Amino acid sequence: MAATRACQFLVGSSVMSTSGNSGRDRGVSLSQRMAMSTEQISSAAATTTTSFVEKGMSSEKKKQRRKEENELISNVYWNLDEMTEENRKKLKDYFEECKDLIRSDGGPPRWFSPLECASHTADSPLLLFLPGIDGTGLGLIRHHHKLGKIFDMWCLHIPVKDRTSFADLVKLVERTVRSECERSPDRPIYLVGESLGGCIALDVAARNPDIDLVLMLANPATSFNRSQLQSLIPLLELMPDQLLLNLPYMLNLVSGDPLRMALENVVKRLLPLQTVGVLSSQDLLGMPQVLADMLPRETLLWKLQLLKSASASANSHLHAVKVQAMILCSGKDQLLPSQEEAQRLRSMLPKSAIRLFEESGHFLFLEDDVDLVTTIKCSRFYRRGKYLDYVSDYIPPTPYEFMKICESNRWVIAATSPVMLSTLEDGKVVRGLAGIPSEGPVLYVGYHMLLGFELAPMVIQFLMERNILVRGIAHPMMFFRLREGNMLDLAAFDTFRLMGAVPVSGPNFYKLLSSKSHVLLYPGGMREALHRKGEEYKLFWPERSEFVRMASRFGAKIVPFGVVGEDDVGELMKPAFPSSF
Repeated sequence: MAATRACQFLVGSSVMSTSGNSGRDRGVSLSQRMAMSTEQISSAAATTTTSFVEKGMSSEKKKQRRKEENELISNVYWNLDEMTEENRKKLKDYFEECKDLIRSDGGPPRWFSPLECASHTADSPLLLFLPGIDGTGLGLIRHHHKLGKIFDMWCLHIPVKDRTSFADLVKLVERTVRSECERSPDRPIYLVGESLGGCIALDVAARNPDIDLVLMLANPATSFNRSQLQSLIPLLELMPDQLLLNLPYMLNLVSGDPLRMALENVVKRLLPLQTVGVLSSQDLLGMPQVLADMLPRETLLWKLQLLKSASASANSHLHAVKVQAMILCSGKDQLLPSQEEAQRLRSMLPKSAIRLFEESGHFLFLEDDVDLVTTIKCSRFYRRGKYLDYVSDYIPPTPYEFMKICESNRWVIAATSPVMLSTLEDGKVVRGLAGIPSEGPVLYVGYHMLLGFELAPMVIQFLMERNILVRGIAHPMMFFRLREGNMLDLAAFDTFRLMGAVPVSGPNFYKLLSSKSHVLLYPGGMREALHRKGEEYKLFWPERSEFVRMASRFGAKIVPFGVVGEDDVGELMKPAFPSSF
């Protein structure tokens, strides 16, 4: 085990000083790196090395220097300006591919695997997507690329003219689940069900308590008997066949405004509002026809009757569902009372959690602002085995996810202007994190400022400047709802989980060190972050520091660091806000 000299991290007009075993002697400021392109970095690094550094250096040091510069250029997190949104398909692609499926439709329900989902690893869990009322199986089209990297993904397609009963659909999915469980008994099977598919997933889980299933239910149709859709059934049964009415127009009749155009209703009720603006007028004009082909009158009537039987069956079996479940509900679902239903399901399913998307409509997965993979990662809902391993099952953030994290913490960085210093092996103090050890395991031990505001700038800077993902040891309340009542929503801690935090425990600490991770530990914990007046810079560490013994077992480098400045800013604000202190 190697211990480094103490370090200081100042927030505000503040500094962090760390010492380590790395030979790096460069300190690049955040503002400089954000203003330069990759090509500029390459040329600047080469010029500086030739003019100032390589003179008098040994060949080994020159090689090491070039290696470090290449590492900086290859760091996908270092330049926020070059981070763009992931390549996701658009709403237009959904309708185009639906056309192709409808055109050649026929036969019984069947599985297909999207071409974009061929890059998963051998140990990836299986994901079965169960569609909603559309039946195409393309509801996750905007998420195929990212899902295909971490799941073996299959989608269920129910042809337009198919009249398979709900019970037979459940049996079809159940046969697939049992077959795949026998083939790979140690990997979980994810059932992602939308609307009708949510009812299928619940029934399959109730009938197969011995299989390791994970449910993700998006606006499940278990609330069908309390929705306006139920009123459409008698209306459709009385309607003459000659009237070519599709779902958008029928919803207008039920809502009491029959004079609205079907196109307007498609835009306002069925489609994500923020995505409509990017479509051309030709695309918008073609939407009602695609929906009419997807749900002609006789198919729409059948699907509504299917929803009715599905809701009744799923509700009668809820007591038997004991598997892990996540309920994704939309705050502006105009087809089903999804928000109220999510609360009801949560009270009935013992291992369930809710994710609310306040601005989303019924077709949640077609929304611009909904990223299913990011939601899974933030919720720590992804596992490859029977039990969640916070270390091995962790998936690092993508560059775009990291950019969004930086944007959400921009005000903290702007308000505190953090400055970080580190100490090299020769004792020289440099600006930046050049003195931080590159190779793990490394244990960073420090103390909290008020509310832990130093945490985000520190972790962000480590990843941007050194491509080091620091895994924090965090309070269990960030991962589990410890009790009912006025507790913070777990979604408030999404950033911590996405950046790799793990619940504090001996086994998790052991696994992090054994995997040669860079681990961040605050022995003072939450009490230190919530210190009271007069307790500035006071340590609340336990008398026995067991982490030293664990670190020594793995030969970890211990980097103690200090944080200064934030509490001093609070002192400066007292005269301006005396009643707050």
